Amino acid sequence: MLDQNGVPISSQNATSTRVAAISVVDHCLPYDTHNLYDVTFHTHTIHTLLTSDPSLVHSWISTNVRSNRTQLMVGLDIEWRPNTQRNMQNPVATLQLCLGQHCLVFQILHSPSIPPSLVSFLADPNITFVGVGIEEDAEKLLEDYNLHVVNVRDLRSLAAQKLGDRELNQAGIKSLGLRVLGLEVEKPKRVTRSRWDNPWLTPVQVQYATVDAFLSYEIGRSLSSPA
Repeated sequence: MLDQNGVPISSQNATSTRVAAISVVDHCLPYDTHNLYDVTFHTHTIHTLLTSDPSLVHSWISTNVRSNRTQLMVGLDIEWRPNTQRNMQNPVATLQLCLGQHCLVFQILHSPSIPPSLVSFLADPNITFVGVGIEEDAEKLLEDYNLHVVNVRDLRSLAAQKLGDRELNQAGIKSLGLRVLGLEVEKPKRVTRSRWDNPWLTPVQVQYATVDAFLSYEIGRSLSSPA
């Protein structure tokens, strides 16, 4: 059963893990295709759906786009298993999308198919997808899955332009989060370089993936707001 946000209703079996200003609640759903998490990042709580099920991806997109008719900006990020050998190019394992307080972590590597609604969503010229290094992410999605992300905006150049600081063209999501939003985030290498191709991600991986996509959305929203 889906709630008003288009995701499965959570179970009562929730566990919590806390690190500094970030915490994640795992709703421990009894399914092998999806789970729900609540990620608290400073004062924000992001409701996250982790899934490899195309129908749930379709539902998430339909519900969140419908409830954000005037919101045309989406945070986007991807993760893949680290390349440990020369000429190794592991495919994208997860695609993260964030609209407001709602995040989707799509385990695209383990999905039986890619829903047409996702194809259309990414190809919609009226939606701006924002992120750090997003052009490279869009290119990898095209190479690995023939997914076209049509309208992208790199947060580095946007921040450099809006804040008048050319050095921000080389900034990462962590630096931009602090500079633009005043929010600190830890990005431990043990998570950055973890096994993103695992059939089931850990709560810490979900937390990491969620915060990256949420920061992309929030930074883009802040920089695009009228002065």
